[in-house]
Amino acid sequence: MSRTYKATGINLKTQALGESDKIVTILTREFGLIRAVAPGSRKHNSSLGGRSGMFVVNELLIAKGRSLDKITQAQTLKTYPGLAKDLGKLAASQYLAEIVLCEALSEQPQEELYDLFNEHLHRLEAVSSANLSGVLAHLAHAVFHLLALAGLTPQVQICCLSQRSLKPDFTDPNWQVGFSIPAGGTVSLEARERLRKEGEINNQYPMSNAQTVVVHRQEIPVISCRLGAMELALLQQLSQPEIMQIDGARNYDWLSVEQILRQYAQYQLGRPIRSATLIDSYFAANHDATV
Repeated sequence: MSRTYKATGINLKTQALGESDKIVTILTREFGLIRAVAPGSRKHNSSLGGRSGMFVVNELLIAKGRSLDKITQAQTLKTYPGLAKDLGKLAASQYLAEIVLCEALSEQPQEELYDLFNEHLHRLEAVSSANLSGVLAHLAHAVFHLLALAGLTPQVQICCLSQRSLKPDFTDPNWQVGFSIPAGGTVSLEARERLRKEGEINNQYPMSNAQTVVVHRQEIPVISCRLGAMELALLQQLSQPEIMQIDGARNYDWLSVEQILRQYAQYQLGRPIRSATLIDSYFAANHDATV
């Protein structure tokens, strides 16, 4: 078996090793997640210095090692310079990279994940830096698509209890729908109230001991948060290939949608998204959002 192999990958994470090396975690099309040493990459004149940076796409020649593989050659295919120039875009990109690190597998092809991640980095880079809601919208869109690829998307089109479709009512300023992270998505507040009342009636009039019928009672889901019509409308269109502009959507609405998806993703992935704190501080500072 050859001691070297070729792969095309994008750098997701780096850490220092010794005095001059880096360990780079790379998402490759051919082999999924790999960790490899970039020797001498922290030296000033290293040919691997720039090629081992975050979100750089390289064609790699890698030598197998006992514990860690080693990058012997790297040819850069693509970079995303626009991400590093904008703190909001950089935070959003690191946020997505954390999700990718949770979802990606090792030692098997990850072409769909690789292509999806690069596509959304490209979209983020193309957003105007002055368009705060645009960055948030593209971040939410990317998170939703990454969850969909892993089979973890929340249910936002129908009620998790009644299985009936939900349509935002913009004519009623007080209209709301529940979102239950444990239940997996949106919950009609009316359906939840009916279920609660049925439970109270059953408790007041329990079945007699003589009866042997087994009754499976539906649990009342915990409501993690409540969504207005605009927030639900934004969530419902995230499954589409492209972001659609909805009249009246504000920065705050998109920030609310991002936070809902963040909490849901953290629950599903079983770990916090650390880069999300940068999103909080950046957007709070730039449009006075209360997080």
